[in-house]
Amino acid sequence: MKTMGLADLRLVAPERFPAPEAEWMATHAADVLAAAQVHATLQEAISDCAAAFALSARPREWSPQVLPVREAAVRATTLAARVAFVFGSESAGLTNEELFACQCLVHIPAEPAASSLNLAQAVQVVAYELRMARDGTVPAMRTEMLATVQDVEGLYGHLEEAAKASGFLVPGSRLRERWRRLFARVPELEREEVNILRGLLKSLLKK
Repeated sequence: MKTMGLADLRLVAPERFPAPEAEWMATHAADVLAAAQVHATLQEAISDCAAAFALSARPREWSPQVLPVREAAVRATTLAARVAFVFGSESAGLTNEELFACQCLVHIPAEPAASSLNLAQAVQVVAYELRMARDGTVPAMRTEMLATVQDVEGLYGHLEEAAKASGFLVPGSRLRERWRRLFARVPELEREEVNILRGLLKSLLKK
């Protein structure tokens, strides 16, 4: 991370932290490790981010918008807001629930028969692509406040409340996954836009 100019490391429910092994491997980046934030849940870790990109080599039948890592890096660096790249554990990767907390599913192109990278390699590839995208990208000119993950999760909760109240959400429906996929196609959703939608839902629920 430090080699590529990144410093904001967030750990979700690590088995052990701090750990001597991590300090040994950090070498000249001990400051990044020491400043790492520890969170109990993924939602907490990414709540202040305008977008979250999930890394997985496994295809999913239901997933957010799928992007190759280079395109994801370019999109991330053009957003005038904090973004997160989310990696699962070495052994199990990301769960479907963790995947749907993010707006995009990111793949690192690789040989299909041997597509899985270990965690450190995947982080290094993403960090490199982010640096390359940032150095070659015109600075963003946006001034509007982008919606954070917390803002969008609030919208999802409001949608579910309205869908249940109207009888539109039936047991066994994949509606929740579908509206997540729908909004994941809008990578620069503004906070004001979220507020407009939630205001509409509030008005409809009153009626």
